[in-house]
Amino acid sequence: MNQACPCGSGDSLAQCCGHYHAGTPPPSAQSLMRSRYSAYVLGLVDYLIATTLPAQQAGLDRAAISAWSLGSTWLGLEVESAEPIAGQPEHAFVTFTARWHDDAGEHSHRERSAFVQHAGRWYFIDPTVPLKAGRNDPCPCASGEKFKKCCAPYL
Repeated sequence: MNQACPCGSGDSLAQCCGHYHAGTPPPSAQSLMRSRYSAYVLGLVDYLIATTLPAQQAGLDRAAISAWSLGSTWLGLEVESAEPIAGQPEHAFVTFTARWHDDAGEHSHRERSAFVQHAGRWYFIDPTVPLKAGRNDPCPCASGEKFKKCCAPYL
């Protein structure tokens, strides 16, 4: 039996987010965002960390991510929009609403997340993890651009 993908695409997990979880890079920011939601549903903390901007990964709280992921019953994902922004590197915004239930009740969270592509991979830019870069420092995404001209406007 084919398990439905938690991201709500209507495809099986194997045909949708499962191959991204297995190592194939998602082709778009929206695909990455959907696969990250599915990773929360499935408790794939390593995937969530690996798909966050590398300069932010050390600042993530693995235990908190795992507790939220495994302590929640995930109720669904609705993608409102995906806005690719051309340039080098390419950036994108994805607006979505995620719903879940936990010990405190049912929740809904709407977010406009920022993403950047580097070396053929998309990464989530986590607004809760500070980037230690000044405006004129090299961008932490390793684009070679100054931070102010690259990822700073997306935070």
